Amino acid sequence: MSEAVPAAPGQAITSRGNWAVDPVDLAAELIRRPSVTPKDEGALEIVAARLERLGFVCHRLVFDDPGPDGEETEAIVNLYARYGKGRPNLCFAGHTDVVPPGPAEAWSFEPFAANVRDGALCGRGAVDMKGAIAAFIAAAERFLAGRGAGFAGSISLLITGDEEGVAVNGTKKVLDWLRARGEGLDACVVGEPSSAEALGDMIKIGRRGSMTGRLTVEGVQGHVAYPHLTDNAAHRLVALLQALVLSPLDSGTEHFQPSSLQVTTIDIGNPATNVVPGLARATFNIRFNDLWTSETLKSWVADRLASVGGYYRLAWEVSGESFLVPPGPVSECLSAAIGAVTGRTPELSTTGGTSDARFIHAHCPVAEFGLVGLTMHKTDERVEIADITRLTAIYEAFIERFFASPMADEIASLRSQ
Repeated sequence: MSEAVPAAPGQAITSRGNWAVDPVDLAAELIRRPSVTPKDEGALEIVAARLERLGFVCHRLVFDDPGPDGEETEAIVNLYARYGKGRPNLCFAGHTDVVPPGPAEAWSFEPFAANVRDGALCGRGAVDMKGAIAAFIAAAERFLAGRGAGFAGSISLLITGDEEGVAVNGTKKVLDWLRARGEGLDACVVGEPSSAEALGDMIKIGRRGSMTGRLTVEGVQGHVAYPHLTDNAAHRLVALLQALVLSPLDSGTEHFQPSSLQVTTIDIGNPATNVVPGLARATFNIRFNDLWTSETLKSWVADRLASVGGYYRLAWEVSGESFLVPPGPVSECLSAAIGAVTGRTPELSTTGGTSDARFIHAHCPVAEFGLVGLTMHKTDERVEIADITRLTAIYEAFIERFFASPMADEIASLRSQ
């Protein structure tokens, strides 16, 4: 493969067909970096080097603020890269960090070797989400080559190394940095593996909120033969949990599934059969739709627990609020691009867990679209090479449609008000 001459910052790429970026090769290069959160292992430098050769101005941003409970954290490397200075500024957001691969013997190939098997690129991060990062960089190069000097807007990438972890020193910090320097995003695509069964079958336009409650009950330990001298913490914990799960939170909304409270663990730690436990703990998680906020849910839980009575302690951790970006310019342009490349009409969904879109939606319209997520976070993670090629074509078609449409001017106008 021949290589393109690096462009100066802000200078258009003009040699179409002489691509510097092969998305499959770049994805493989990134997979070979074992960038398990919070380690970067040089992954972001690979991204920055490719973007700088295409004319992007890159900012390496390192943050190391303490965690939510004041605990020490390792420094996180982030990258913000921008081509152009005009508006609108279309951003691609993603992450190079990955979850741990787990036991090596559970894999049928080395997790960070980037092997190719049966037409698939294999390895941790192939789907979530190094393949999408590579596809977007390749798509940006091809768009800039086609546009030449006529491109007046900006394309940017916000890539973090702290998405799979506590997310303290990642995307949120970069967004704060952008705001402090007076730089705004006008629209964003997050490259999470949103496709469910086939590439292009789903776009995420929102996410449920997530919060975790840690419930502790203290009683009086004693002999089971003398229950009148004890206060069974297990019995009271079960009664409190029953009050929480007795009835559903809601029936869902137009764009969201019903909210769900799930007990994830009950811990008593009592190996004896003749001892009444004096301490019992449980953890539960609530995934909630746009009928709720974390504060209204805290009140709901407090009311339910008060109906049972008794002393307890409850500690909360809120990962993110629910949010919805109503169908609009970003999802419409994505849908049109997906249709043009695959012939599919994507479902606009809010299913799944949390993502960094929970931070971005407060800054600009955002949608999530990427590869098929069937193997993400699993052993033998892999992506069809044909899907990386098709995703590159979709991203390129999306960028073309976004900047060719009057919607881009409308977004820029709204963001400037």
